Amino acid sequence: MVLPGAASAQQDRAFGGAIELVDPDVLRVCADPSNLPFSNEAGEGFENKLAEFLAPKLGRKRVEYTFFPQATGFVRMTLGSRRCDVIMSYPQGDELVQNTNAYYRTAYTLVVPKGGALDGVETIEDPLLKDKRIGVVAGTPPASYMARAGLMAKAKPYPLLVDTRIDNSARQMIADLKAGTIDAAILWGPMAAWYTAKAGGDFTLTPLVKEPRGPTMVFRITMGVRPSDQEWKRTLNTVIRENQPAIDAILLDYGMPLLDEQDHPITTAGGTSK
Repeated sequence: MVLPGAASAQQDRAFGGAIELVDPDVLRVCADPSNLPFSNEAGEGFENKLAEFLAPKLGRKRVEYTFFPQATGFVRMTLGSRRCDVIMSYPQGDELVQNTNAYYRTAYTLVVPKGGALDGVETIEDPLLKDKRIGVVAGTPPASYMARAGLMAKAKPYPLLVDTRIDNSARQMIADLKAGTIDAAILWGPMAAWYTAKAGGDFTLTPLVKEPRGPTMVFRITMGVRPSDQEWKRTLNTVIRENQPAIDAILLDYGMPLLDEQDHPITTAGGTSK
């Protein structure tokens, strides 16, 4: 598994248009049918909860979904084909969609057994990780830092692009960590939090915000709309700004490792714990 939207964005084609065709009565959401904690067809993800919360504030009568696996073709087959009007989680700065203002910020996260020898490790280059078997999703930014630190020889890679209806790299990685097959795991923060909670083990989660210069490990997450839908983007920006504490509360209910702009953890809606 990878940062939502990033893998598909690299392989999708650009799209656009001059006329906004956003449904004025229905919040039409583009979503993955089986990608918790983000979304699923049963409405159990935080994107589902966020959409249900925001719909009346946007003047929409209900929420409808266009589901498609978040892999190659996701944007083209959903937002790009005008079957839906918003992707609820999309990394800031990607050129394939028009980004709203960011509504949360998080990072790739190191997961280790609580109370073990790796407790307290905060960077990938920490000497304590030498000779450890570390799980990492192939092709994600942490893999570059691991290669630079000489950790790839013993690493266990997990696939980047998977159909989440069939396979799930994050779930398998945390299962392997709990079983002792690997010594540590590095995952996108929301997935790390969700799957460690579901696994029922005792883990320490550390956002990797202290890495030296290199690939980005901390991302601002926005909502994605069509490049032509400028008024829709402005409407979403207003609703995000006016409801940020309530949005934080939804995310924190899912155990999300939220960060402020100084990389301090946000532990209460609208607040920061330094």
